[in-house]
Amino acid sequence: MKILALADEESKSLYEYYRPEKLKGVDLIIACGDLRKSYLDFFASVCHAPVFYVLGNHDAWDKTERLPGCVCLEDDIVVYKGIRIMGLGGSMRYQRNARNQYSEAEMARRVRKLWWKLFRMRGFDILVSHSPAKDCNDMEDVPHQGFGCFRKLIENYQPELFIHGHVHATYGSDFRRVDRLGETTVINAYSHYIFEYERGSDVIWSEPAERGY
Repeated sequence: MKILALADEESKSLYEYYRPEKLKGVDLIIACGDLRKSYLDFFASVCHAPVFYVLGNHDAWDKTERLPGCVCLEDDIVVYKGIRIMGLGGSMRYQRNARNQYSEAEMARRVRKLWWKLFRMRGFDILVSHSPAKDCNDMEDVPHQGFGCFRKLIENYQPELFIHGHVHATYGSDFRRVDRLGETTVINAYSHYIFEYERGSDVIWSEPAERGY
């Protein structure tokens, strides 16, 4: 399965200089937040693949709003072509009463509310979030700290993929596009990243021309 991951910054290559061949063969688009509705709508319109998304801390809308051709993953586990995809958007809370920001306890509560779906689905294959997990591609400042409950979730269920955004390549030299957390491959979707994913396989392949930063 060929997946296009998006987050945080609009890709000029794919958007302003779009050509159909750039998205040829893409089976699924996963958007990890802080992207305009019209941007998601563009990909839903020009690509035959569905757009699955979570919200970022800068998104001024919420999960109750629906976008044509797009599937909201927030607080849910969606099965697509046999792949179980779980979504938890938002960032660590750094502004009081801000939309799509959560304390560690609030995010952990969201995870606990999914216990029945996790039990019924017997876990998940891909975790999609806006923020990273604690001590894995996160930063020391509060807005960009990762969630400890994400790390615990990954350690307990060992999904094959964890895809997030929020930490930009422009923030410093420590940016990692692909990393590992135990048995899970971690992908930072900043701007855009195209890769092949096969359930049950460790192979993650990226197109060099689509590095996205």
